[in-house]
Amino acid sequence: MAVTTDIPATEVTTRWNAAHGETAAGHKNMQQLIQLRWIAVIGQITTIAVVTMVYGINLPVRHMLEVLVCLIAFNIGSQLRWHERRVVTNNEVFLALLIDVASLTIQLYLSGGTTNPFAFLYLLQVILSAVLLEAWSTWTIVAITSLCLAGLSKFSDPLVLSHAQSDSYFSLYVQGTLLCFAINAALVVFFVTRISRNLRTGYAQLANLQQRATEEEHIVRMGLLASGAAHELGTPLSTLSVILGDWRRMPEFANNAELREEIGEMQTQVLRCKSIVSGILLSAGEARGESSVKTTINTFLNDLTEEWRASRPVISFDYDNRIERDMPVVFDSALKQMICNVLDNALEASPQWLSMEAECEADSLTLTVRDAGPGFAQSMLSQFGKPYQSTKGRPGSGLGLFLSLNVARTLGGTVTATNREEGGALVKITLPLATIAIEEDDEHGE
Repeated sequence: MAVTTDIPATEVTTRWNAAHGETAAGHKNMQQLIQLRWIAVIGQITTIAVVTMVYGINLPVRHMLEVLVCLIAFNIGSQLRWHERRVVTNNEVFLALLIDVASLTIQLYLSGGTTNPFAFLYLLQVILSAVLLEAWSTWTIVAITSLCLAGLSKFSDPLVLSHAQSDSYFSLYVQGTLLCFAINAALVVFFVTRISRNLRTGYAQLANLQQRATEEEHIVRMGLLASGAAHELGTPLSTLSVILGDWRRMPEFANNAELREEIGEMQTQVLRCKSIVSGILLSAGEARGESSVKTTINTFLNDLTEEWRASRPVISFDYDNRIERDMPVVFDSALKQMICNVLDNALEASPQWLSMEAECEADSLTLTVRDAGPGFAQSMLSQFGKPYQSTKGRPGSGLGLFLSLNVARTLGGTVTATNREEGGALVKITLPLATIAIEEDDEHGE
């Protein structure tokens, strides 16, 4: 009895991919916080130097530098941690912002509390938390920063300014307030824009992954339908094969050369149908352990083209294998069917001539199929690889390229299509060799 789960595989894939997209955005946002912290360190060192040396204000420089040393050590640790680790949770971003709030609070306590115009930098922490954190974390940051301001107003000592510095219209406090506003505005625009771009990129990746999951679910449904049809076709094909064999031995047909030739052609086509059915069942997992074949790249391509040429009514087929260094690889029936699909489409568009060129470049296998047909319509090129995009006008047309694109994408490759300047179409299949190659040492060791 088969055991099923409540959540389809494609939904599980979608959820995993969504989490993966969110993780990538979270890691980028953590890197933004680390950069912002370095800017804060440089800004604090500059401010302390200017205030003490230029304006002559007495500050506990030693204690403030000790806070900066701790902040630098924390940022170096964060840089090392998030350079290797990619998963960033809401709690970890929340903790990082709490460290920033704590550092700012201590520095403000040592330099005048709420009389220090840079107290408005708390707003930057609140804005960042609103963009980066979940709702409960954001409100916690709001509550903590409010308590910190209240505590600073009660327990910290105000800045001691000279009469000239405090009473003039453009006083030192007003200058500091204007500078704090400019810093806040610049940092908010710069970092929130970059963080928002990271989030938009994550949402775009998520939408793309959801589309891929939908396409994969469509493929699964087609695979189940094809597997069921292959099971049903197996028996009548075997019956036809037996009947044709009996006919071939009957005197009425054996003595007629023309009928004997037609029966031979019928047997060839029945064998081809049986081979297709076996390939469908193999791709569906009906013969486990046999779908992947260890061979070499040249052997696979040469055998595939010879078999395809012998079983199709092609008039002129140019095959150019430019692969100089042969290598052990693993190919399965899905990849073979994908290449045959592309060749079949080219043959249907151009019965007189087509070509396939194979070469290895930049650690990738590239197969280029050309034909002399009418080429692709612009509307098809813009929707290339989508199901049911075809000019053939038949139900189910356009699935061949759709399946080919998804097989290549599963292997980390691509399928692209263009129109040739001299007429006809060009379809290029690119597959990374790392996904199909076998280490030669492993090959000999088995």
